[in-house]
Amino acid sequence: MATGHYDLKKAKNGQFHFNLKAGNGEIILSSEMYASKASAENGISSVQINAPDEDQYEIKPSKDGQHYFVLKAKNQQVIGVSEMYTATSAAHKGMQSVVKNGPSTDIRDLTGH
Repeated sequence: MATGHYDLKKAKNGQFHFNLKAGNGEIILSSEMYASKASAENGISSVQINAPDEDQYEIKPSKDGQHYFVLKAKNQQVIGVSEMYTATSAAHKGMQSVVKNGPSTDIRDLTGH
């Protein structure tokens, strides 16, 4: 069975971010923008550590009635955000995918550096 991986990217504005992808290539968690590549790599480490702990997640409603979840570090800072889901149950399934794939050590550096 395919396992998840991280895509580490550099944005057009020069900042760095990452996406956690499931084994099927679907993005299941996205980071904020970071000023440095090292900060983005620290963000990935934080996801790897916190992803297996379901207590670190919070499912939230969006303004348009959809649902999403956030993954928080132990200090309560958000380290990743999911896509939008039409139902809470679907968001919970997405969360379970991050619990499973988050510890992945497969990091693909797409920054060109």
